[in-house]
Amino acid sequence: MTKPRAALRKTTSISWLTLFASSGTLICCALPIILVTLGMGAAVASLTSAFPVLITLSQHKIWVFAISGLLLAVSLWLTYRSGQSCPADPELARVCEQAQRWNRRILWASIIIWSIGFTAAFLALPLRKALGF
Repeated sequence: MTKPRAALRKTTSISWLTLFASSGTLICCALPIILVTLGMGAAVASLTSAFPVLITLSQHKIWVFAISGLLLAVSLWLTYRSGQSCPADPELARVCEQAQRWNRRILWASIIIWSIGFTAAFLALPLRKALGF
């Protein structure tokens, strides 16, 4: 395997891992808050009884967000670091550019998901109290 392919595979793997981790923040922390806000507390109760790991994740949400935030930072660095280049072969260059485009899309989707989860888990209640709702 050539060096550019190995680096591309590493970047792609970290992008998917980042998407998985940031989705975990959304599921553990944002989804229950949103469901309760919409008056679906029974859905949250059945969700946590079906998936008890959600309770554990929400109890350790600071670690969940810290680790997924660190993965996002590593993914940002790997995606946008200088000195990246695609192979000179036209076919490999096309595949490389397409993979880089998808990596950027996955990265920004992960950042949006993480931001929604962070807002719901850490900012929603203080904002609600500050605004008097």
